[in-house]
Amino acid sequence: MNNPAQLLGDGVLSEGLRIGSVQLDGCAVLAPMSGVTDVGLRRIARRFGASLVVSEMVASDDYVRGHEVSRLRAEGAGLDVHVVQIAGREAGWMGEAARVAQETGASIVDINMGCPAKRVTGGYAGSALMRAPDHALRLIEATVKGTSLPVTLKMRLGWDLDCLNAPQIARRAQDAGVQLITIHGRTRNQFYKGSADWRAIRAVVEATSLPVVANGDCGSLADARAMLAQSGAAGVMIGRAAMGRPWLVGEIASGLAERTWIEPSPDQKRDAALEHLDALMTNMGVKTGLRHARKHLSAYAEHAGAPDALRLRLVTTDDPGQATALLREAFVHLSGASLPAEAA
Repeated sequence: MNNPAQLLGDGVLSEGLRIGSVQLDGCAVLAPMSGVTDVGLRRIARRFGASLVVSEMVASDDYVRGHEVSRLRAEGAGLDVHVVQIAGREAGWMGEAARVAQETGASIVDINMGCPAKRVTGGYAGSALMRAPDHALRLIEATVKGTSLPVTLKMRLGWDLDCLNAPQIARRAQDAGVQLITIHGRTRNQFYKGSADWRAIRAVVEATSLPVVANGDCGSLADARAMLAQSGAAGVMIGRAAMGRPWLVGEIASGLAERTWIEPSPDQKRDAALEHLDALMTNMGVKTGLRHARKHLSAYAEHAGAPDALRLRLVTTDDPGQATALLREAFVHLSGASLPAEAA
């Protein structure tokens, strides 16, 4: 094992992750989540200290054809380090998607071999590729060949408990030119049930000299330190726990590096939530953006301690002005928050 970010003990990392030519300032990454990690959320998470943020997964063929939904998912405006995650089952499309990502400003291209959704695996993409490692390798090689950018790979432990082949795939991916590997500590057949097996990730760490990032069930700095200790990984990836609190990734990054973490004030959290809502409505159009925002609005309000009745109104309104006012009101319930003068 020769991971660039070495564990010093007690869950402290010596330096940020390095991905090819890209040096990061920490070791905590916001996970790519379909329908969740829009560019507004990614900008906010990065501003609050996330070491790296990754786009929603885009289908390689749709992305190359210029489909509007794929373009929005892969948007990276305002990000200093922009990662586009691509998925597919045909080498030609994967190589072309890597090329398009580079031409449109990406810094890193990530390959999705971890998505467990039936609509993805049914098309022999995502985690289904772990059942066909030779074909998966052809896709990896085509992606690496399609760009001069660093290429990373995200996958699971295997398809099921009888097929825990992530270490073997990791070795082959390294030989093909991949620069970093992320492992979700579940099999595809587990979906998101049960608990992620952080110890099982160690087999991948020991199989490759690449930096390995551990993913699955990280909701706090204590979780992150336990993940690193059990897996031997060089970094952690935070997913669902960051919904409604995108600053969490920065908090974990700071803690792992033993940097001083200043908790955002209630007003800063409120303003970030309002910024996120505005970005969704601006990028997607008011109607679609507001509908897309509901899962985020509910999470922001929950973490702000807003009452259930307010949360229900927030996620059912079709009026953007009312949604904005209710979101402001939700944060008044967070200790120390104020209601802006224009909303008072």
